Amino acid sequence: MTRTMLVDYFSDNNFDVVGAGSCTECRQALRARTDLVFLDVQLPDGDGFELAKEIQATSNAGIIFVTRRDTDVDRILGLEVAGDHYVTKPINLRDLLARARSVLRRRSIDRKAARNHNSIAFGDWIIDLTRRELLGNEGKPVALTRAEFDLLAALVGADGRPLSRDYLIEVVSNRQAEVDIRTVDALVARLRRKLVGSGTPVIATVTGVGYKLALSERL
Repeated sequence: MTRTMLVDYFSDNNFDVVGAGSCTECRQALRARTDLVFLDVQLPDGDGFELAKEIQATSNAGIIFVTRRDTDVDRILGLEVAGDHYVTKPINLRDLLARARSVLRRRSIDRKAARNHNSIAFGDWIIDLTRRELLGNEGKPVALTRAEFDLLAALVGADGRPLSRDYLIEVVSNRQAEVDIRTVDALVARLRRKLVGSGTPVIATVTGVGYKLALSERL
């Protein structure tokens, strides 16, 4: 029932979805390009955690566990072995959609990093999207939290296009904390304090929309 519900819901939201009822069917589906897998822990012909390890070793697909197993041990194990998120039933479909989009956006940033030799220069800084590092003047590292890095990477990857606060909420949402517009504004404020040097603002506010990178990239 859950599988059918997810296939229908995500199909209605313009995802190309294939349902699989077992490890065997999942492996067959993964022969085609797959960007994201919703995975139960309890499967009729295997263990979801082991299948997740297999998927991670053979595919670049994101993994979101969707399961009734809601113990802390299972949740920690799922996130440690391969999962981007761990969602327990009953499912909030809108929340799951936001998490799915967040995973896909982060992986899109990673793909751009690979195409650009992993690093993008902007202003006085270089962001390494694979190593998840930001370097400032003379190659000195700038300490960023996970959320700060993800937000900055999204702005850099947008090529100067403004990104809405709602979009950025999805980018920085994580497995544990609730994220809202105030969270995004606070992250931008923290980044502005950290990214000083050239005198030119790095992040510009776009009234009624959100934020954009105010400096040109140097690829």
